[in-house]
Amino acid sequence: MLDVNIKAPDFTLKDKDNNDVSLSSFLGKKVVVYFYPRDNTPGCTRQAIAFSNDLEKFEKENTVIIAISKDSVDSHVKFATKHDLKILLLSDPDLVAIKAYDVWHEKKAYGKVSFGVVRTSYLIDEKGMIVQVLKKVKPDTNSEQVLAFIKECNK
Repeated sequence: MLDVNIKAPDFTLKDKDNNDVSLSSFLGKKVVVYFYPRDNTPGCTRQAIAFSNDLEKFEKENTVIIAISKDSVDSHVKFATKHDLKILLLSDPDLVAIKAYDVWHEKKAYGKVSFGVVRTSYLIDEKGMIVQVLKKVKPDTNSEQVLAFIKECNK
């Protein structure tokens, strides 16, 4: 995982509408970049819905939410439509951002070893520096945890 006080790696990925989205285009705003394993799985769905439900609160704190997985643009369209998601969903099938942010790791489940995304959130400040790293986050509390940190920093 990357650590705090370093420059966040820039990336350009496709959103669900097939538009290019670059992290660097959000300089001047805080950005939550969270990585999740897969669209339409229980935990990932709860996490995305929580961030979508809290989106106005984040916007009041001058913060953008970006969710990244290796799922396709088409998968993101279905995921966003099915759950009325309002956050930016970016597709990273080539693992460009996923590897740059060091969230692609070996996982063991039921005796089987594979590689996958470790659910991780990064908070990036207005100058593009990483100010918070949350590893192995819980999908149900991740949004409120990041929002509480932002509000505390803004006091």
